[in-house]
Amino acid sequence: MTGAPPSPPPSPPPSPSTALPADPAAASLSFEDALAELEKIVRGLEGGQQKLEDAISCYERGARLRAHCEAKLAEAEARVQAIVAAADGSVSLRPTD
Repeated sequence: MTGAPPSPPPSPPPSPSTALPADPAAASLSFEDALAELEKIVRGLEGGQQKLEDAISCYERGARLRAHCEAKLAEAEARVQAIVAAADGSVSLRPTD
């Protein structure tokens, strides 16, 4: 019985460190500016009117912006968690371990 050879298993997704090169332009954006640009990209992709290569480029930019936003949020969360309100209402920094 002759038939097409079985297709290979799908490749695993690239690891985050090798998925996309760093984007210095994204790193200079504030959280709010990066989020606004990401929302614009999402709206454009959802519209489905872009050429394939343009859509892929936008998706890559969106992935970089998402990573930048996540890093900014993690940084802000760490800063907030480091602030501890004392019983007397004063604010101090939590000692680092």
